[in-house]
Amino acid sequence: MLIRLMGLVTIEHEGLAPVHVSSAQAQVALARLVLERDSGTSREHLADTLWPEGLPDTWASALRSVVSRVRSSVASPLQQPGATPLVSQSGRYLLRLPEDTAVDLEAADAAVAEAEAAFADGAHTVARRLAAGALDNLRGSFLPAHEGEWAAGVRERVEELRLTALELASLSASGLGDEHHALRFADEAVRRAPFRESAHRCRMTAHAAAGNRADALRAYHQLGEVLAEELGIDPAPETQAAYLELLRAPQPPRRPRSSASGRAPADGLDPVLIGAFEALSPPLR
Repeated sequence: MLIRLMGLVTIEHEGLAPVHVSSAQAQVALARLVLERDSGTSREHLADTLWPEGLPDTWASALRSVVSRVRSSVASPLQQPGATPLVSQSGRYLLRLPEDTAVDLEAADAAVAEAEAAFADGAHTVARRLAAGALDNLRGSFLPAHEGEWAAGVRERVEELRLTALELASLSASGLGDEHHALRFADEAVRRAPFRESAHRCRMTAHAAAGNRADALRAYHQLGEVLAEELGIDPAPETQAAYLELLRAPQPPRRPRSSASGRAPADGLDPVLIGAFEALSPPLR
């Protein structure tokens, strides 16, 4: 089973076409039940998630109706008659999905963790493929129309995961001498988080790795101006150290501009981790 919570909320049972969960409340309930399936979700927490501005008088019956829609959406056509993957037990809802179920957010999280380990080991090709796969699984937005503390908290974690993946993809591309993609990923990270210094350092690294020290220094000065004007602070010591290293380093030869072609096949890597989910929104530009 494949479950996508980013963009269009969909469920795909093996051998069948994806099913779009059309009800907005069912989407929210499904997302929380899926992400908390190991521990279960209390009736009260689920209700607070569905109605963050206050519970309606008939919330108990309304909740049962939403849960019923979720139960129908996750039920497999191949399951035993009367069996259900969503049960209520001791005031909690437990979602029992097949062990091989893949969820886009969980796949992205695992891919970023593996990309970090691969990058630390100097395996830049593997790190870039995994980071790019995480970005594929993070296309779209998480429940963009739903307000509330729980959904907002997940969106914050998703954005942090996306930024980490962008930075890993950029740094790995720099290590491989791929100037085009190194700058592409770094620029997107800076666009999303203009005060995030690690994203700006990725941009500096991309320019420096391509032999463009002047552009790398210019990227640092641009960051300094943004931080001074908007926040009234100087770059962090780590960023300043990177700048001083650029000043001390000899001017490297400029590398030939790399091709902007697509990524190579990710042989030997888990297809879910590298983005096996169907692309439901335009790719990163």
